[in-house]
Amino acid sequence: MGLIGITEGAIPFAAADPLRVIPCIVVGSAVASVIAMLGGVGDHAPHGGPIVLPVVDHRVAYVVAIVSGTVVTAILMNVIKAWSQNRAKTLEKAA
Repeated sequence: MGLIGITEGAIPFAAADPLRVIPCIVVGSAVASVIAMLGGVGDHAPHGGPIVLPVVDHRVAYVVAIVSGTVVTAILMNVIKAWSQNRAKTLEKAA
């Protein structure tokens, strides 16, 4: 879905754990947006994803922004989930 700019595929993940998933997505999106703006990316299509690559200005910066935002989101989500699971185990042992 993401390859053709449909973002609704993320809704089940966000709905399942909104307090951890949504902030991670926001931070990853912000990183991608900053990279795209600094790279002078211009998208002449009314949507996004790699499918619009033929009509994007500064394609390399566009791809770097997508990959960077995805990596930041994934790393942050894994770190936060691992931290919260470790915290839950610690609290469980203390109780």
